[in-house]
Amino acid sequence: MILNIRSKLLLSYMAMAVLTVLASAYAVGHLRDLNKLAFTVIHQDFRLLETEKQMMETLMTWEGAEKKYLILKDPSMADIFWARSKDFQSQLAILKKDSPQGRDNTVEQLSLLFGQYNANFLKETALVGENRIEEAVVLSSQEGRIIIEKMAFSLRSLQIQSEKDIDTRMNAINIKGQEASRMTILLMGASLIVGLFLAAAITFNISRPLRKLEKATGFIAEGHFDRQINIQRRDEIGSLARAFNAMIKRLKILETLHLDASPLTGLPGNLAIEQEIEHRLQTQELFSLCHLDLDNFKPFADHYGYAWGSEVIKEVAVILEDCKQKCGRVMDFIGHIGGDDFILIAEPSRAEAMCRCIVEEFDQRIRKFYSEEDQQRGFIHAKDRQGQLREFPLVTVTLSIVTGNCSLYRSPLEMAKMAAEVKNYGKTLPGNKYVKKEDMDAQISG
Repeated sequence: MILNIRSKLLLSYMAMAVLTVLASAYAVGHLRDLNKLAFTVIHQDFRLLETEKQMMETLMTWEGAEKKYLILKDPSMADIFWARSKDFQSQLAILKKDSPQGRDNTVEQLSLLFGQYNANFLKETALVGENRIEEAVVLSSQEGRIIIEKMAFSLRSLQIQSEKDIDTRMNAINIKGQEASRMTILLMGASLIVGLFLAAAITFNISRPLRKLEKATGFIAEGHFDRQINIQRRDEIGSLARAFNAMIKRLKILETLHLDASPLTGLPGNLAIEQEIEHRLQTQELFSLCHLDLDNFKPFADHYGYAWGSEVIKEVAVILEDCKQKCGRVMDFIGHIGGDDFILIAEPSRAEAMCRCIVEEFDQRIRKFYSEEDQQRGFIHAKDRQGQLREFPLVTVTLSIVTGNCSLYRSPLEMAKMAAEVKNYGKTLPGNKYVKKEDMDAQISG
């Protein structure tokens, strides 16, 4: 029969009654506290901190859209402004829901500033519409700038508090581990009079893994997530050790995925994409891998500048998210390989529906990124790779769809290679379109 710590202590220290009960209760209580603290760090503190960082990034792009609107007077920049406003509002809703007590005033102030900034932009657009540009610029540089600074300050305050909460809880884990170890040793020493042998056995049985846990909490508090705790037990300490190992792995994954994510779109990067494809292959279920690429994007970026090209990339990410909400499900995956290449993974019928949605949305939204003259002309003048000035069509989107499972594709690399091959075939076709591997095979065989 496998005994937990409470049972071992009860059976071993029957003669030491009260002292034994106190020792076991104290140890188990601290172990539970450590589990609770570890759970809070993973599921609350890190999530809040990530949301606050995303809000800071959104705030910067939001302000950038406002400034660009005042410079360019382009209604499309106002659309970008309101899109970023919607993103910020969504993130603010998460913050209101998940923020612990004590931050209500800061979150409420941030909510008020959010409304003030939107109202301020409405005034600016009205002034621009009346051709009172200078007044709009003054309003932006004065009231608008003050509001942005206050919002940034509030977000920085929330981030600092979240980081402090993480440090506090990690230090608390370390301290509680030390306290549990010291108190256990102290109680074992007090019990030495009744039974030296039993005290030494219990000390060895409990103190050694607690010291490992204590040392491990110190490493975690310092940000080292590569250390594993090797405790093979089937009691509370073993459960805590497994929880610690799971927490360390999860923190490492979160750190890796955060570093791997696209800084431009915030979407998962290559590492997450490869892991998602590998996971889908392992499930042996049929799924579709879609590769999105923009045609004639380089001439566009050369002609309009990299910053405007970045706005197109961000707009594509928004289109992907919008179409996922319309046609997909939560488990469907969107990733950003880099540049103008994206990945979509979903069940086959949903994948095709989302691709159809993406093509339609892109066709409607891309023209706002061109000047009126280029829109009417239907092409732009830009230099090719040899430096010669020539005509290039407007940017279009090509999506390839490859459907299969582990019986058809042995690795993510093999499936991605096939998706790229179908995409290259699709790029030979005109306009915005999505192409399935079956379409390419039928054309080749025909």
